[in-house]
Amino acid sequence: MKKFIIILFHCLVNTLAEGQSDISTSITGTVFDKSTRLPLDYATVSVMHKESGKLITGSLTDSEGKFTIYNVPFGRYKIVVNYISYENVSIDNVTINIEKQSVSLGTIYLSPSVLSLAEVTVVSDKPVIENRIGKIIYNVSSDISSQGGLAIDVLKKVPQVTVDADGNVELQGNSNVRFLINGKPSSIFGNSLADALASIPASQIKSIEAITNPGARYDSQGTGGIINIILEDNKLQGISGNTNLSAGTRLQNGSVNLSAKKNNFGVNGYFSGNWRLSSKGGFTNTRVTTDSTAGQITTLTQDGFNNSDRLGLRSGLGFEWNISERNTLTGSVGYNQFSFSSSGQTDLEQWIRDLSGNNEQEIFTVRNSENSRNVRSIDWSLDYTKNFKKEGHELDVLFSSTHGRPVSGYTQTQLYTGETVPFEGSSSNNPGTDNQIELSLNYVYPINENFSIETGLKSVFQNLMSIADVSVFSPSFNDYISDPLQSYNLKYNLKIYAGYFSSDFRLFNFLDLKPGLRYEYTDVGIDFPNTSIPSYGTFVPSLVLSHSFNERNSLQLAYSKRIQRPDYGDLNPFVNRSDPYNITTGNVFLKPEIGNSFELSFNGGFKNGGNLRLSVMERITTQETEEVTTFYPEYSVGDSVYKNVLVTTEQNIGEEYATGLSVFASIPVTPKFNLRGNLMLFNRYLISNLNEGNVSTGINTRFNLNATYELPRDLALELFGFYRSGGKNLQGRSPQFFIYTFAFRKRFWDRNGSFGFTATNPFSRNIRMVSKVTTENSESSTVRELPFRSFGIAFTWKFGNLESKKRNRENDNDSFNTDGGMMPGTSP
Repeated sequence: MKKFIIILFHCLVNTLAEGQSDISTSITGTVFDKSTRLPLDYATVSVMHKESGKLITGSLTDSEGKFTIYNVPFGRYKIVVNYISYENVSIDNVTINIEKQSVSLGTIYLSPSVLSLAEVTVVSDKPVIENRIGKIIYNVSSDISSQGGLAIDVLKKVPQVTVDADGNVELQGNSNVRFLINGKPSSIFGNSLADALASIPASQIKSIEAITNPGARYDSQGTGGIINIILEDNKLQGISGNTNLSAGTRLQNGSVNLSAKKNNFGVNGYFSGNWRLSSKGGFTNTRVTTDSTAGQITTLTQDGFNNSDRLGLRSGLGFEWNISERNTLTGSVGYNQFSFSSSGQTDLEQWIRDLSGNNEQEIFTVRNSENSRNVRSIDWSLDYTKNFKKEGHELDVLFSSTHGRPVSGYTQTQLYTGETVPFEGSSSNNPGTDNQIELSLNYVYPINENFSIETGLKSVFQNLMSIADVSVFSPSFNDYISDPLQSYNLKYNLKIYAGYFSSDFRLFNFLDLKPGLRYEYTDVGIDFPNTSIPSYGTFVPSLVLSHSFNERNSLQLAYSKRIQRPDYGDLNPFVNRSDPYNITTGNVFLKPEIGNSFELSFNGGFKNGGNLRLSVMERITTQETEEVTTFYPEYSVGDSVYKNVLVTTEQNIGEEYATGLSVFASIPVTPKFNLRGNLMLFNRYLISNLNEGNVSTGINTRFNLNATYELPRDLALELFGFYRSGGKNLQGRSPQFFIYTFAFRKRFWDRNGSFGFTATNPFSRNIRMVSKVTTENSESSTVRELPFRSFGIAFTWKFGNLESKKRNRENDNDSFNTDGGMMPGTSP
């Protein structure tokens, strides 16, 4: 498999490289707003022949205002820079010749137009996918079927990201992903990631960044990489906003975003609420266990259902104050809340036989259970940025804080079939706190046009507290009695002190390098009896090498070292007995994972606007953490004894070698019809020090396909499908599943309003998930029927004095591509 991947990649790169021009000329620069000193993305840079005035080539600026135009023929040119609602800037007498093949225009400042823009309406559609060095950006506003949905729905479409039916997220096949909102952490991600992602409406998300090999500036937490959710903002003058309302068979959703800016001061606010309606899912579990000591074989069958619902609320305020030409202060405060609850009933049948198969006992019981989770958090931040006279010279100081209040609990009772009084039961109430403070300083200094350095310091302080108030059901009292042997207060403290240094430079005018080194010192404290976690320091190197063949095609090799510290939930020794036959608990002795990731990727763009990303990766993880399940004929918790129990906890099992191939392509079949697809193939080889031995998971497949078609009268259709194969894991097999969505959107009111309809899995009510777990003395198979079919409608209205969105370049008569195709990076 590895040889095949290497040969395939080598052939592709050689083929593309052979087609490149030998001319290595370029024109570079940066475009900024003169009044706010902020970069202008998607500004138009045109290269005009000096004598004839003919358009030769051009480009668009990126999110940092930068542009590079490659392979400009020798000659004299006039450079014209324009941007909607700004005055054009022209630069005459730019010469490209054999002596001067590269020209830097420096920083170009555009001034807002003196015309009144309150009545101007300009339309924009960003490309859905943007390939950047080190990351992939998914622009949510250009996604049709995500309207009225949630962050969890959007993530399913991001290249190299996988979301399973339960909301668990993987990046390049690794679930240890660091989630950020606007580049900052939030305590809502620390309790239930799936619930947190289901509380953020898609209408409030501007874009999602998937960063597989983060540089030295980023925290090292997360061996799988970083997913950064960028929320909507508006830096334009005036008052504007949007509202989104949706209703459906499974989800009700509403959100409002408002922005106001006058001169150098702007504010924004948002509010959203969503409710996933109560839905019923069923499951069946069959388990066969062998107790050689007792000479018994036990067959346990559980057949039950659960009703669950989820509620999410979000609100916040932010401001941006351009104190002076080079000093900016931004701040934000946000409130987040989500809750999840479920209740269900399970019928149990248990047959106990001797080793010869003779029946010894039959037990029929019923279990009633209730589970709940609720988290409230307040996040706030203050960020000061100082831009010096020299372009790119910057100092940034950030203070951020998050304060969460998680509460969880469960209640379960077991009755013999036909009885009214339970013979066993337990309940638990677990309130807690999660407080985190971060202080960081980052400094960037450009030594010259092709060489810059960056350094910084950061401190992280996290304090968590959890109360476990456990009660056991007493049949004699017909009530729950507090159990002091299982109840406790637990405190967890994490301190991280970090510093880093990185540089960005060009070597031999051929290779762009970005090496970096980060050091993190970690101090962890937990007040569990007889437990002491030693402090440790970690050097975290990173390196990115990239070469651009031309404006459209580049090759990149990236390396990064990452760590996965066990979080509070992994360490918390609380014993969850909501299912007394399948118990879960934390492990206070868990060590951090250490991951070393290598990725070779090719980014290709085509004249018609299509693009291709091909990646080959290898990740080596030591102290690999996996869920391990162990069978116990009898298991004691406090003064309670449970029989025929599987206990699951996370353990450091050894090493993992993960090899993967990812192919993403966007193909504009016609100017109105676009296909996007992402194929991922992974193999994990686990070297285990447990009894299970070494395990190869085989080839695991992830595949998604998105097709959009633009009809007349601002009507668009979309089809999306996602497939994940089942796979072998340490102790069994994970399930496969397939989901698909149909959607259409109609725009009206000069494209300020839109109406959409979405149907997910319309031809099947449930997704059937089959998983298996095998231990030394047991075999278990579970079939889950998850409700997934849904229909929904959504209405969006954008309003304000200034509705200024950048033009759709592929429909602009001034398109740079003189042979009739679209510019790279655009999407129909």
